[in-house]
Amino acid sequence: MDIPLRFGAELRRLREGAGMTLQQLADVTSYSRGHLSKIERGVNPPTMNLVQCCDAYFDAGGRLRRAFSAEAESAEKKSKPARRQVIATGVGSLLATRFAEGGRPDHVSDSELPPDALFQDQLHQMKQLGQSLRPSAILPALRSQASTVIALATRATGPSRAGLLVTASRFAEYIGWVAQEDGDEVAALNATAEAVELARAGGDEYLADYALVRRALVTYYNGNAPRTIALAQQAQRSGAPPRIRGLAAQREAQGHALAGDERACGQALDRARDLLAAEETPGSPVLGTTQLADPVSMVTGWCLYDLGRPRRAAAVLDRECRRIAPHALNTRTRYGLRRALALAASGEVDSSCETARELLAFMSVIRSATVRTDVRRLDREWSRFRGNPAVRGLRPALANVLNAGN
Repeated sequence: MDIPLRFGAELRRLREGAGMTLQQLADVTSYSRGHLSKIERGVNPPTMNLVQCCDAYFDAGGRLRRAFSAEAESAEKKSKPARRQVIATGVGSLLATRFAEGGRPDHVSDSELPPDALFQDQLHQMKQLGQSLRPSAILPALRSQASTVIALATRATGPSRAGLLVTASRFAEYIGWVAQEDGDEVAALNATAEAVELARAGGDEYLADYALVRRALVTYYNGNAPRTIALAQQAQRSGAPPRIRGLAAQREAQGHALAGDERACGQALDRARDLLAAEETPGSPVLGTTQLADPVSMVTGWCLYDLGRPRRAAAVLDRECRRIAPHALNTRTRYGLRRALALAASGEVDSSCETARELLAFMSVIRSATVRTDVRRLDREWSRFRGNPAVRGLRPALANVLNAGN
């Protein structure tokens, strides 16, 4: 009970310093007076949403978040040594292994190879399929296609070899994302490391910087704000193309939001917007999502929720979610559930349930491990409104999603 005791004592100090009663705090946060009293006394643990809202309301500069997460971060450092070793080691000898295993010994000239654009189109189609298929269904096909491209690259003798290796690196990068969606962080990090090796072999030194952005996403979902910020800042100190640095700035903003630093978050979002507005090299495979009309605005809504500004977050996410294409089920579900979370945190529980109803049905199709983290948070938010008819009506669908991940 160390976390709630430290958090509760600091919350009480801030509340009394502001001259607020428990009932006034309950009105601000949409939590009951009795529940807040138990949190202050260390009887009940707080939710992350309450931590974020109180930190923002009292302008605590992240003190409440640090009180809440200190022990959790300590436990994270002691756990999962295999995953931490993968994160620290980065690139290994995966490409050498593939070269030793791959293909027939005969060589292939450029004239005998299919155009590299064909494989890029296939990757694009795979990403489209990934919007409406569960990760476990698409991973085998992705790995098979990546192996084909690598095998061709090992046998190529002309200039096409470099292009094939770079394209193979983009397949491996996407495999890393899908593996994370499947709940396998070690496989995700291994695939990202392989992507870096393939890119370097093809003359692209900058995918290593994007790998830092991918690793920062893993640490973000694990709630490690300092590590997320550090990895994202490291990626921005390079000479990488503007898109990679822009995606890194977005990730840095999310880390600052998780830490409760609204000013640093806003500065990172401004950098991201400027960088992502720059033109990319024509014909190169695009890194990151292509399903959002305005990625920076969508991430702004996500950050506002983490900053404890749920009403503002809901308004931004509502506007941006309306711009997502109907076929992009994964993207619609990911950001739509964030909107449902923001609405629930604002006390607008009926609107939250209405938003989540269709999205929970999509979860039976896409089976995203990262999106499921927000479903668990939504479950905790809705638990405050057990008597609400809309919440009761969705409890079976919510249970089906959560049980499917076990």
